[in-house]
Amino acid sequence: QVQLVESGGGLVQPGGSLRLSCVASRSIFGTVGWFRQAPGKKRELVAILSGGITQYGESVKGRFTISSDNAKNTVYLQMNNLKPEDTAVYHCNLGGAFGAWGQGTQVTVSS
Repeated sequence: QVQLVESGGGLVQPGGSLRLSCVASRSIFGTVGWFRQAPGKKRELVAILSGGITQYGESVKGRFTISSDNAKNTVYLQMNNLKPEDTAVYHCNLGGAFGAWGQGTQVTVSS
């Protein structure tokens, strides 16, 4: 079973930026993605990368960018122009809903 470890979360002011990292215990292939869950809300798609094609949730389009470095077994999420509504726990995923999930990293956007 592959292990995923996220990092890079924290507290940032509105308009700020963060870059999340997700390191896998083995080579990354197939579909990788980032999802988030805010208190009292359902988990939602943030970004997916599959075969070089990216897909983003409507609320983050134009602000977030997903990328990967296969040599480092790492997936990144660059988040710019952060808003308070981006506050959530961000989880890395490999292989879809029945694949592997990381433990999550907290992102808090607040002044």
